[in-house]
Amino acid sequence: MSKPSKRQPKRKPPTFKDEAQERAFWEAADRDSTEFIDWTTASRAVFPNLKPSTKTISLRLPQHLLEGIKSAANARDVPYQSLIKVWLQEKLHQP
Repeated sequence: MSKPSKRQPKRKPPTFKDEAQERAFWEAADRDSTEFIDWTTASRAVFPNLKPSTKTISLRLPQHLLEGIKSAANARDVPYQSLIKVWLQEKLHQP
């Protein structure tokens, strides 16, 4: 029978003014979360009631337009619906 290992006491993470400051802290290249969190006691989180972040819509397009979009998507080796989303996003953010 093996002895239980002695765990190092973990430090508390600092308090942050805002989310950006916290993000910068945890994203630091030299940051090791094991200083603050004992991952051996972690458990997988389950979020069964999360809503999808996308919304399904119905969009009627002329057949020739849809065929052109599918052709352009095929040339780029991406799904045509993904290409439509990229194009819409680009157009939305144009000055």
